[in-house]
This record gives sequence, structure tokens and C-alpha cells, in this order.
Amino acid sequence: MNKKIVGQVTEEEKNEILRLFEHRNGLNELAKILTPENADLYERLVNDMGETTTKFQRWWDTMSAKYHWETDENGSWEINFQTNEIYLVIR
Repeated sequence: MNKKIVGQVTEEEKNEILRLFEHRNGLNELAKILTPENADLYERLVNDMGETTTKFQRWWDTMSAKYHWETDENGSWEINFQTNEIYLVIR
């Protein structure tokens, strides 16, 4: 695995992705214990997961276009929430 800094975001931008990251993680934990028998709650969970995933990807797409981050077909970006630095991780 190769990892290098390709950019940095503002504190406000970092806080936006942090909220989405934490929300997505919470939904994933809820999905582990929720069963389809509770149809209404299960449907809301699935819808929320879809919306959150879309917002999460949209943030990365918007920021990469704004800051022109380096990319790689075998790579993905990640953020260091303490420094606001963006890394390209090539696997």
C-alpha cells in the first residue's frame, strides 16, 4: 500500500465529511442489529444509507474537482480528520 498527501481541506469542509462519516458508521452499526421484520424502520434505514452514501460520494467528487487532487485507477482518497490532509492511497 502506497499513501501520499495530495491536498488539504478547510475546517468547515472537514466537518461536513466528518458528520457524514459518523452518520454512515452509525447506520452501518444499526444495520447489524436491525432485521427486516421491522419493515418501517428497516425501510427508513435503507433509504438513509442510500442518501448518506450519495452525499458522502458527492463530497469527495466536489472536493476533488475543486482542489484537483491526484488520482489513480487503483487508488482512493482518505482524510486525516486531525490535520484535514487528504491522502491518495494506492492498493
